Amino acid sequence: MTWAWDYEPDEPHVVGEADPGFIAQVEKKADELVRAASALYLDGTSYQGIGPGVATAYVPGGMFEYLTAVRQERLYVLQVTQY
Repeated sequence: MTWAWDYEPDEPHVVGEADPGFIAQVEKKADELVRAASALYLDGTSYQGIGPGVATAYVPGGMFEYLTAVRQERLYVLQVTQY
């Protein structure tokens, strides 16, 4: 498996009517978070500890909440909030 990120449950549900420029910032930050997670959890599928849970990331114009599922090697964007 390779680390990646997804919208949960899907992109239309999560982003709604948010501005495309703002969504581009969210996706850029999600890419950065995935790179960091892949460096921290080199073999996530065999990880035995407690995962980091839900966290908040701030981007220009707003923020988003995400869940890092280490054993699935996925970062799920759960909610975006544009200011």
